[in-house]
Amino acid sequence: MGTAITPQLVDIVDIATAVRSFSSGTSHALRVCQVERWGLRMEYTTPDDPFSDTEITWLLPEHNLRLTQQKPRSRHAKGGPSVLSAVRVLRDGRYWRSTDLLLGLAAPGGAAARIVNSEEFAAAVAGRILRVGNADLAMCTVHRTLEELSRVRHDLSSWLAHKHIFEVWPPY
Repeated sequence: MGTAITPQLVDIVDIATAVRSFSSGTSHALRVCQVERWGLRMEYTTPDDPFSDTEITWLLPEHNLRLTQQKPRSRHAKGGPSVLSAVRVLRDGRYWRSTDLLLGLAAPGGAAARIVNSEEFAAAVAGRILRVGNADLAMCTVHRTLEELSRVRHDLSSWLAHKHIFEVWPPY
């Protein structure tokens, strides 16, 4: 059985109304929607997710990355890894549009980061859903970020500080 090819995921954030709309047709009101010098900080509740209560996402357009963390519903549950996804971000006034490039890194605290979604990425490239320029951007972004993380012993906070982002991650 082959890997199912997923169309590229695009989301648009309207910073004036604090709403994040997805290509699937769903949208979420954001609890936090704040433009920072380094990008866009978002947070919203995930009532339909049985395991996570909140999703925290930072768009880092200068680095072609989206940083995401799911906050577990139970305070006793261990949170999953932070995920650094390769994205293409376009800003047009009040709208921030990010296109998921289908390749990323899972960065569990205290362990080495690993590349994720490689099968889906390869299938999207083979099926010409992901164009060559975006595929190259994804590969370069993920491998550069993995190399940079390895230089700081896979410590995401140190990597962010190296990028001049001094806010605490994860922010809860």
